[in-house]
Amino acid sequence: MSVREVYQKIEPRMKKTIEAFQHEIASIRTGKATTALLDRVKVEAYGQQMPLKQVGNISVLDVHTLIVQIWDKSMVSATERAIRDANLGLNPAADGQNIRVSIPPLTEERRKEFVKLTKKFGEDSKVSLRNLRRDMIQEIEKLEKSKAISEDDKNKGKKDADEMLHKFEKQLTELIVHKEKEIMEV
Repeated sequence: MSVREVYQKIEPRMKKTIEAFQHEIASIRTGKATTALLDRVKVEAYGQQMPLKQVGNISVLDVHTLIVQIWDKSMVSATERAIRDANLGLNPAADGQNIRVSIPPLTEERRKEFVKLTKKFGEDSKVSLRNLRRDMIQEIEKLEKSKAISEDDKNKGKKDADEMLHKFEKQLTELIVHKEKEIMEV
């Protein structure tokens, strides 16, 4: 194994960390309707917990309203209850096989809570990135101990690991700043 192979093994895992963070913050309310708000909602359907996406179509009606079109009429009340119980501060209203979900404007206090939550997710992701960097450096040091690479290659590999970490941390910071602006926008 070479330093390049270690790099190629760790880089996709760092990308996955960024993608996971993006998915995590997509479900944080910003005061605007987005289908990602309901991504985490699980509905008790047919004796098991199912993602809302598997029970109906979710679409944006306007800036402050989502519509969930339920495929099976018998699932309307369970879906309505699941949205209400998801602790998102949403109050769904059934209308036949459709459920209207109004997105109330956020209070200043709630916006600040969501900013804190975004920063917490960001910090957790940064810790994951740093752990991946540590793993990469450990693998490079093992290669050097087993005489598979030279000391110069080890030092260059460590430098590359640091550069990769900084690149992904910068992306993460930009995503956090963007989401904060989105949340605080009135």
